[in-house]
Amino acid sequence: MALAADGGEGVTGEVAVLGAGMHPWGKWGRNFVEYGVAAARAALTDAGLDWQDIGSIIGADTVRGGYPGYVAGATFAKALGWQGARVTSVYAACASGAQALDTARAQILSGLAEVVLVVGADAAPKGFFRPAGGDRPDDPDWLRFRILGATNPVYFGLYARRRMAVHGDTPGDFAQVKVKNAAMGALNPHARYRRRVTAEEVAASAVVADPLRLLDICATSDGGAALVLSSMEFARRHGHADPVRIRAVATVTPRYPNTVLDLPDIATDSAAAVDPPAQTFRVSIARAAYEEAGIGPEDLSLAEVYDLSTALELQWYEDLGLCGEGEGVKLLRDGATALGGRIPVNASGGLASFGEAVPAQAIAQVCELAWQLRGEAGDRQVAGARVGMSANQGLFGHGSAVIAVR
Repeated sequence: MALAADGGEGVTGEVAVLGAGMHPWGKWGRNFVEYGVAAARAALTDAGLDWQDIGSIIGADTVRGGYPGYVAGATFAKALGWQGARVTSVYAACASGAQALDTARAQILSGLAEVVLVVGADAAPKGFFRPAGGDRPDDPDWLRFRILGATNPVYFGLYARRRMAVHGDTPGDFAQVKVKNAAMGALNPHARYRRRVTAEEVAASAVVADPLRLLDICATSDGGAALVLSSMEFARRHGHADPVRIRAVATVTPRYPNTVLDLPDIATDSAAAVDPPAQTFRVSIARAAYEEAGIGPEDLSLAEVYDLSTALELQWYEDLGLCGEGEGVKLLRDGATALGGRIPVNASGGLASFGEAVPAQAIAQVCELAWQLRGEAGDRQVAGARVGMSANQGLFGHGSAVIAVR
């Protein structure tokens, strides 16, 4: 489906991206609020606006940062200086940033606010993520640690094994994803890891969850990201004649039965009496975004996907419709997803280069789309970028995909 240059027939509403900002990813050892405020101020400067101009602030939450993490919207508003703005806090695990963007868009399109600041930041723990303390036998995230000892890397390894068994992928193929993303992350000043790696270095790194090695799996990081969104009318009044626009945000849930295992669940739904849906959960996330935007995968200039592991990036190629089922490795080997290829994926460097700062990462993906669509991505610029898509997935059935256009 072709993209209409004027915004397209059937588009129900777009919002403008006026500003994008980040605090660099790393392990800085400071409070997450500091990272969020730095990102927010950078986004405001990029938009040419003051904090006083903001009518609403949406905070993407982290539940590990102590009590303020549960009320991130108000925490950031207080740190920036109380000025009476409407406030909302959103938690959807790794999809928190996309849910925050969706909330901001809804407020703008409904007329509740003309210009909205969206902020997410995290100060991640050392090592892999673990559930909050206490006994919660009705919490599937708690259960998968207690019953199976299934940390996130265990799941990544199982999913990699599934791709090897079903599609014939190899550990060498997984390593090439890291090589590609590290090369692009080396060009990104916001990335935590800015060094190219070789396939041999990946193969020589420690085994974490067979068949995946240390360099196949993303780290946990500190970082922050922010966006300033507005109505199209506000953008025009403030001199933004041709801004990047958010055309679609998909936040769908799975359908019963969900027969491809997703964290934190430890069993699939029964398909004994009900046929599986026509598409998997992640495929449905992408298709919902395409349908809302009135475009298809053939219209994309680039994509930012959730590469928690190298194998999961390959799965996203197929879930986004960039290739057929089982053809992700061929797309990679052909160089299509590298910078200069047909459809660059993770030109930012992805989580391979950033690591997880959970509430910030879906926002950071859209920051990258905004910079690419403006032609401001420097040495990692995708030539002629006009349409970008981001995708990730939050625990507990939180879908997340955003389509931005210019």
